[in-house]
Amino acid sequence: MPDIGLHFNIILIYFFYGLGFFAMGLAMALEVSRSSALARASLLIPLAGFGLLHGFHEWMEIFLLQLVWVGYEYPLWLSIFRLTLLAVSFLLLFHFSLQTMQGVNKPINFRARIPGYSVLGIYFVFIAFCAFSAMKTGSNPALRIADVLIRYMLAVPGAVFACLGLIAESKGFRSQDRLELSKSIRMVAVGFGIYGLTQIFVPFVDMFPARWINSDAFESIAGFPIQVIRAIVAMVVMIGMLRAVTQVEKERQTQLVQAQQARLAALEQIQVELTGREILRRELLRHTVRAQEDERSRIARELHDETSQVLSAFSLDLATLRQLSSRQKDITLLVDRLQKLGKQMSQGLFRLVHDLRPAQLDDLGLASALQYLRESENCPPGLKVSLEVKGQERRLDPVTETVLFRVAQEALTNISRHSHVNEALIRLNYEEGQVTLWIEDHGIGFNPADNFSPPRGWGLAGMQERVDSVDGLLNIMSSPGKGTIIEVIIPLEPEFT
Repeated sequence: MPDIGLHFNIILIYFFYGLGFFAMGLAMALEVSRSSALARASLLIPLAGFGLLHGFHEWMEIFLLQLVWVGYEYPLWLSIFRLTLLAVSFLLLFHFSLQTMQGVNKPINFRARIPGYSVLGIYFVFIAFCAFSAMKTGSNPALRIADVLIRYMLAVPGAVFACLGLIAESKGFRSQDRLELSKSIRMVAVGFGIYGLTQIFVPFVDMFPARWINSDAFESIAGFPIQVIRAIVAMVVMIGMLRAVTQVEKERQTQLVQAQQARLAALEQIQVELTGREILRRELLRHTVRAQEDERSRIARELHDETSQVLSAFSLDLATLRQLSSRQKDITLLVDRLQKLGKQMSQGLFRLVHDLRPAQLDDLGLASALQYLRESENCPPGLKVSLEVKGQERRLDPVTETVLFRVAQEALTNISRHSHVNEALIRLNYEEGQVTLWIEDHGIGFNPADNFSPPRGWGLAGMQERVDSVDGLLNIMSSPGKGTIIEVIIPLEPEFT
């Protein structure tokens, strides 16, 4: 029974020993696939390899020990495979330690490292000489000497250098105010340092210093195998690395949240700028429409007040001249022709003045202006227009009235040119808080989804721009063969509701 209990304890020790390093290696392998802030991939890959291989090596030790306990002599190749696994794992640890000692993005200064490399070289030569001397005696198994050499020449310097390199990394993280990460890395550094010291206690071999400092001597003094300390250290290294990975993940999530917040802030800023530009664009459109209509009004007034009066005086003078020259037939005919031309000019000027700015729009309001627009002499030739006015008729903002009038005018022009019908309907609906204009025809229609960009669609583009200038909504409802409806909805300011 005691033997069974002892064997179970040893199995348990090796299990946790292997579990610690294997879990650490697995965590590092997963971290390699990410853009890690913990270390470069060139550092994490060898560390992950060491953890996975060394953890598997310790579990293989469990298997081999059980074979020994049951009296089975396992083949030589299993021993060679175990030593190869051990050597490769410690070689990866040694590579990791050298990379860590080099530092991140720091060029190698060979001249400054000559003393360190010299000491390491002397150490390697000394250990190799001791091993060679032990082999010459013929009393030491070659595989055991190989095990000792792997631990002396790879495990001890690899773990110690890893400790020193990780301490330097810890200081770097501390300088960046990443204190929790610095503590975790320092914890791992201490673990590797202790682990390197435990590798001094190698299996007994009749060579220096294994003759006196070995695992058997440690167990006889301490009362427990050296693997207990190694298992504890492995768990410490695992916990430290998992803490470091967790801290890095928290930092990564924090950076992600900050990046998202910055992106949202940038998008909000862009939205504010776009909104500001849209407001500015609408104000410019409103100003443009108002300036355009003011200019039309000015031209109309000048034509009416000055040019019309000149033409009237011209007509009166022609009438006087006709009376004076009534006895001369040729002169009378010439004067008659001039009077006709003057009348035509007066009529054309009258139409021009009203087209520029109908007086009804300024004096009587939108409904009267639309009524004027539908009259036969002002309507596009050949088009009969019906007008329906609903709601309480009232005066609106001058810009709003102008926009609706111009949209109706442009819509009737489009119907006359493109719809192939001679009838149209205008509905004007005064509602609470808004006014709606509806222009409908039963012509050939069109597909509003088609490209009507200028110069092909100047009329529609002009409607849209005018409606936008007063924060209105323009809806164009049409389909081939089913006519067209143009709907304009404009919100009203409180004083016009």
